[in-house]
Amino acid sequence: MGKLYLVPTPIGNLDDMTFRAIKVLKEVDYILAEDTRNSGKLLKHFEIMTPMASHHMHNEHKTVEGIVKRIQSGETFALISDAGTPAISDPGFLLTRACVEAGVEVECLPGATAFVPALVNSGLPNDKFVFEGFLPDKKGRQTRYLVLAEETRTMIIYVSPHKLVKTLQEFKEYFGEERQISVSRELSKLHEETVRGTVIEVLSHFEAKPPKGEIVVIVGGKGK
Repeated sequence: MGKLYLVPTPIGNLDDMTFRAIKVLKEVDYILAEDTRNSGKLLKHFEIMTPMASHHMHNEHKTVEGIVKRIQSGETFALISDAGTPAISDPGFLLTRACVEAGVEVECLPGATAFVPALVNSGLPNDKFVFEGFLPDKKGRQTRYLVLAEETRTMIIYVSPHKLVKTLQEFKEYFGEERQISVSRELSKLHEETVRGTVIEVLSHFEAKPPKGEIVVIVGGKGK
């Protein structure tokens, strides 16, 4: 029987690619990539010639069964996302679950993920935290906010740059102006930035300076 590897890729700086990740990607039979165009640049940079196929949220329901059968027949696969660790707000969970249920070995390599550096450098408590990822767009968003408003642990939320100001305005409504937050942008990249302060302070900053790039927001929990 073959094996499935979950391989983290850099969230920005290519120097964060591990030696082991390169070795695995060179040795497996196939690489499953969220976007073959983006991953193609990464593989070319590290001179990885392994065949690659698409595996993303729009086709994973259809391809999982076939991939599991191929692994059961002896082939090895590595799954990568556009950036960071597969299955963390990216495709990967369905394939991992199917492999586990079928008795196929799954190994996840340690490596880059955006929320860890954002959490650690936020200055907010990180002994206990909850990962929310992306909040619901419309249906269920208000309900989720009402739950999070009572959360006492530090919260990790992913936000698209064009939705950041609106999201911070929602924070003001549900969490209050004085709740402590930290917004990290473009982590590990040339224009990396972290803005810390109260909701109203951070909102004012990004209203004056519209954000670009990948964003992770850390929200302090409700005080006792």
